[in-house]
Amino acid sequence: MLFKASFLAHAPDADPKKPHCLRETSLHKLFVVYVKKQTQAVEILQKISAEKGLHSIPLCPGFTNRNVADTHAAVGDKVAVEVARTDGPDSRKVQRVIKEIGWFKP
Repeated sequence: MLFKASFLAHAPDADPKKPHCLRETSLHKLFVVYVKKQTQAVEILQKISAEKGLHSIPLCPGFTNRNVADTHAAVGDKVAVEVARTDGPDSRKVQRVIKEIGWFKP
């Protein structure tokens, strides 16, 4: 048996139709998925969770508390939904870089 997880990240240029990344070891299988909108995240996670039998869904820090709740509701109680969070100073470092590269367009 493998521990199966899917890491999700929001990206403004994400194309959910592109193939997802898959990394695995003899004990762990990780699907990496980029989404543009929360509705895509919920739709993709419901599908992957049902098809692959996920145990865990770690989310990038860009997911709001509401997004986390929506994700949890979409996949049910059998799948752990977690969020990668950082401290204030490191969050500001990341925010500065993503602003510089044009992540947030007017």
